[in-house]
Amino acid sequence: MATQFEPEIGSWYKNSEGLSFEVIALDDGTVEIQYFDGAIEELDIDSWYEMDLAPREPPEDWTGPFDELERDDRGELDEAVRPQSWSGPLDTLEWD
Repeated sequence: MATQFEPEIGSWYKNSEGLSFEVIALDDGTVEIQYFDGAIEELDIDSWYEMDLAPREPPEDWTGPFDELERDDRGELDEAVRPQSWSGPLDTLEWD
């Protein structure tokens, strides 16, 4: 079954093999995609339309392309990053 979807940079799809990928570039009849594991592939536009694709949401786990990334390397993503001494030029003003 051929796809009806136009390739769009930043859009995510799943192919018939269950592999997820994002369209990362479009150029003169070629579509460049990056799979969740980080592998990059370039397709001609005819091959794109022959693929059996389903649109999907971007994955929540962004660590797919980073094989050697440990959990500690990701940091605390749920907490806001603030300097130890939070001060600015307006802190010295006196308010009545």
